[in-house]
Amino acid sequence: MCGIAGILSADAAKISPKRLKDMSAAIAHRGPDGDGVWTSPGGMAGLANRRLSILDLSAAGAQPMHYLDRYTIVHNGELYNYLELRSLLQSKGYPFSSRTDTEVIVAAFDHFGTDCLQHFDGMFAFAIWDERERQLLIARDRFGEKPLFFFHDDVEFLFASEMKALWAAGVPKVSNPRMIFNFLTIGYTQNPADSSETFFQNILRLPARSFLVYRPETGSLEISAYWDIEAGHTQTIKEDIAIDRFGELLHASVHRRLRSDVPIGTSLSGGLDSSAVVATILRQPDRPARLASFSALFPGFEKDESAFIRLLTQRFPLEDHSTTPTAADLVRDLERLMYHQEEPFLSSSIYAQWSVYGLAARHSVKVLLDGQGADEVLAGYHKYYSWYWQELYRTDKKAFVLELEAARQSGVSDRWTWKNRLAAYLPVYAGLFLKKRRSAEQRRSSDLSREFVREFGVSYYDIPHIDRLSGILYYNTFMNGLEELLRYADRNSMAHGVEIRLPFLDHSLVEFVFSLPSHFKIREGWTKWLLRQSMEDVLPKEIVYRRDKIGFEPPQRLWMQDPVLQEYMHEARRSLVKAGVLSPGVLQKKIQPQDAHAAENKDWRYLVTAAVV
Repeated sequence: MCGIAGILSADAAKISPKRLKDMSAAIAHRGPDGDGVWTSPGGMAGLANRRLSILDLSAAGAQPMHYLDRYTIVHNGELYNYLELRSLLQSKGYPFSSRTDTEVIVAAFDHFGTDCLQHFDGMFAFAIWDERERQLLIARDRFGEKPLFFFHDDVEFLFASEMKALWAAGVPKVSNPRMIFNFLTIGYTQNPADSSETFFQNILRLPARSFLVYRPETGSLEISAYWDIEAGHTQTIKEDIAIDRFGELLHASVHRRLRSDVPIGTSLSGGLDSSAVVATILRQPDRPARLASFSALFPGFEKDESAFIRLLTQRFPLEDHSTTPTAADLVRDLERLMYHQEEPFLSSSIYAQWSVYGLAARHSVKVLLDGQGADEVLAGYHKYYSWYWQELYRTDKKAFVLELEAARQSGVSDRWTWKNRLAAYLPVYAGLFLKKRRSAEQRRSSDLSREFVREFGVSYYDIPHIDRLSGILYYNTFMNGLEELLRYADRNSMAHGVEIRLPFLDHSLVEFVFSLPSHFKIREGWTKWLLRQSMEDVLPKEIVYRRDKIGFEPPQRLWMQDPVLQEYMHEARRSLVKAGVLSPGVLQKKIQPQDAHAAENKDWRYLVTAAVV
């Protein structure tokens, strides 16, 4: 895990050591163990790296790394199958002078070309300069776990792990009012129709599962996708075979994500996903005698998860560490938190995660396995019930009746009305209706300046034609939802020099789950049915069959009553009024404290948006 940056230009004067060092310094937190800058012999490329040493802690792993007197690479992330690929490439005659995955990436590129990306199992963002061809390749992993931003004009191309490195190189910091409009009104932190768009004009995000080729001499830039999933195609498979195969894939994913030359631990919320990761780690043949786990607890809060974590510490050999963030802690760290996140975030749950990763850093644990991704891939959120019911209502009325009854008996109160029945048969019409209604609601927002709405009020709300559960899972996994959470985790962990690894985002596991019919995800009123079945004999029943979905949720409503935090929120309102985003009338309204996942969390959104404008 590292921070990377670079400048490409046919004008050698653009690629100064000072600019590269300024970019590197801006992301020093991502790599406290070393740094390096390099300029190509031809003067058209400059690369910078900040190193967080995880594999091969020796100087042989330093970056920028050179290979075959032709390539130079900077790399952020981990290639989990690097040992297998290294053996393959060695059999082809490729030499290696380090034990790093970085060297495997560049050797694989020489052997396979851009098809190397098809062979990679990992989270990564890397850049390879080819001195012979005088071109740059940059690429991101399939899900967008590792970030990569870029800026280009007629003269130069710049890229970096975080936008602050681009600003350090002189790229203007100008907010994107359309993204601000959609964040304030519907909480969107990305544009589902254009994943390259950010909260800042002229700065683009390289889309996940994509690579970019840039040639400084001509200024040509090409972006290509290298992977996708066909969500509508499912296989016929027996239940026991599916459960066993899922378990095998999860076991293999965890096994590869335990490869490290530094201490490993896990974040633990007490929910099913993180508990499944803990159990799978401790079933590995090379499992640790005691596993360090890190949690956020909120004693006295109705959503505190201490009791569930205690069940796990009683069953497994865990060395559990916990932190209890407070409103005063949030006030102290808020400016730093927003600096590292760079773009707005939806709730203070992000701060609970920040605190957990900081706790791991204080205990010298550099790598944490985490359960993120399971909800989007395996249908863990309650909102997925209605999508599944609509699919069944259209395709299997008998199964629909049974599922609806099972859900009602187990306490699921999600509504089912004539609107759902209509949507089941007319999904395109329902989508268009929802888009029109939501867009109108956005533009009617009473707090926003009318001039701001008229000029920038373009709704990004758009859910494509979805007629089955797999469609909405694809949307949330690949278009709008998951990458937002991955951004939070990356910035929070990197702020503390900690690497996060996500076993549920192994692409072979995800491909398998998406190949299964919907009833493997929701059945008999239970979300994540496949994961629950695979963990039934491993985890305490109280965790396997938990219905509440919490994660690291803090008492945000209480925190928002803190006088200092309220003054921050008033100041944010004043700032947004001055910027022409909010109307002056908002200054007369009382602060409305809300829970972390409340739908109308306006004052929190104003608070974090003011840092962007």
